[in-house]
Amino acid sequence: MKANIETSALDWRVIEFKEFTLDELYDLLQLRSQIFVVEQDCVYLDQDGKDRKALHVLGFKGKKICAYARLFDKGDYFDTCSIGRVIVAEDERRYNYGHALMTECIKAIKAHYREDRIKISAQKYLKKFYESHGFVQKGEEYLEDGIPHIGMIKT
Repeated sequence: MKANIETSALDWRVIEFKEFTLDELYDLLQLRSQIFVVEQDCVYLDQDGKDRKALHVLGFKGKKICAYARLFDKGDYFDTCSIGRVIVAEDERRYNYGHALMTECIKAIKAHYREDRIKISAQKYLKKFYESHGFVQKGEEYLEDGIPHIGMIKT
C-alpha cells in the first residue's frame, strides 16, 4: 500500500468532452497550461485536437480541479489503451493525489474500455512512480517537446 495517499478529499469523475461545463473546461485548460507550459517551461500546443475523443478523469476538491488525466481507447492514440496529460495541481501534490489519480485511470480503462493493457509516454523522471502502478519501460528514451520521455506498458 502506498503511504500518505489521501483520496477521500477528492470527488472523482470520469466524463466525455461534451460533458464539461464551460467553467470546468476553462479551469482545466488553465491548469494544463500552468503545468505543461509554464511550470515545465515547454512551448507546445496543448489543445492537440484529441480531447474530443478522450475520456477525462478529474479529481475535484469542491469546484477546484486538483488532479486530471485523459484516457484513450485502443486505436484512438496508440495501438492499445492509453493514459496521458497526467497532472496534479502544484499546491495539491503534498497529498500524493497522483497515486489516486492513476488508480482511478486504471479502473476507468477497465470499466469503459474493458482492457488491462495500457501504454503511456512517461516523462523519464517519473519512471519509478509509474512502475509503482505496474508499468514497465519499453524501448529507449526519446525527446518529446524537448523533455526526456520513455514508453511504458502495463499488462
